[in-house]
Amino acid sequence: MTVNVNIHEAKTHLSRLLEAVANGERVVISKAGKPVADLVPHQRTPVVIGGLKGELSYDDNAFTGTDPDIQKMFYGDDSAAS
Repeated sequence: MTVNVNIHEAKTHLSRLLEAVANGERVVISKAGKPVADLVPHQRTPVVIGGLKGELSYDDNAFTGTDPDIQKMFYGDDSAAS
């Protein structure tokens, strides 16, 4: 089932429209009679850890000349270990 609403009605009844979408209905929001947006259920995108493994590379020389404070943040303070 499709529910068609104008922008004013969508602003006034957003909670009700979101419930309708959650129950499987399609909601079309129109401006001056022309559809401008659809309310659809959120579809979660899975997070893939390591998804770019083997796709990216860098040279260790890329980190030479880096600010010493930044080096300490990443690698710790060598003088504290002594």
